[in-house]
Amino acid sequence: MSNFVHYNAAERIIRRYNLTGAGATAVSSLFSPAETTSASVGIFGVVFLAISVLSFARAAQRLFEQTWELKPLSVRNTRNGLWWILTLGGYAAVTTLLSALLSGGPLGLAALACGVLVTAAFLVWSGRILSAKRISRPDLLPFGVTGAVLTAAYSVGATIYMPRLFNTSVARYGVVGAVFAMLSALFAVMLALVASAALGREVRDELSRIRQGHRPSDHEVRRQWDRVVDQTRSRWRTAREQVSHRRIKDSNH
Repeated sequence: MSNFVHYNAAERIIRRYNLTGAGATAVSSLFSPAETTSASVGIFGVVFLAISVLSFARAAQRLFEQTWELKPLSVRNTRNGLWWILTLGGYAAVTTLLSALLSGGPLGLAALACGVLVTAAFLVWSGRILSAKRISRPDLLPFGVTGAVLTAAYSVGATIYMPRLFNTSVARYGVVGAVFAMLSALFAVMLALVASAALGREVRDELSRIRQGHRPSDHEVRRQWDRVVDQTRSRWRTAREQVSHRRIKDSNH
């Protein structure tokens, strides 16, 4: 059982991000089973894993409820949350199979193209089941398409950048650096999904207004565009200042 877990965790991460050298060694060490692991620790780990998975499903549920301004269902939607967890496992298995069968091209573009369709279908299904069918499939389609495209873009970027991030983090922090790198990867995925939900809702609202014959004035369009540009510039300046501050801090050390 421990070898199976080790393969599905460490080997999956190493193959997914094409890790080599120190990064691959750190991931293997991180997921290697401890020799002194007891049955009680194993049971505690299973319980903790179940709680964590249910909390993750609840967080995904809140994402849809808040984005689409729905009444929170909380624990009343636990059955749908459990069903979603099972489909999440199936989605992971399908994407892994696609990656294994179609990973021969550069950056795995063949698997990526097929994965876009699978991801879009899974995201639409996720919004449908986690909202307790309060959001229709047509309303979720813009979110599914946007999320699939952003996830595919992340996948290409991660294939290029993550090996460097793993090796750099491990060289600086040791084995725990692999944890930091994995957290960064998960954060990027969650950021893409949150952005996709917000953008998908806006696209759905805009399409609804167009179908109803509502069209904003040119002045309103210009005002909204200027607002987006100003916010983007402000965030870009803030990010540059933070990067500059970090570089100065690292150079002083």
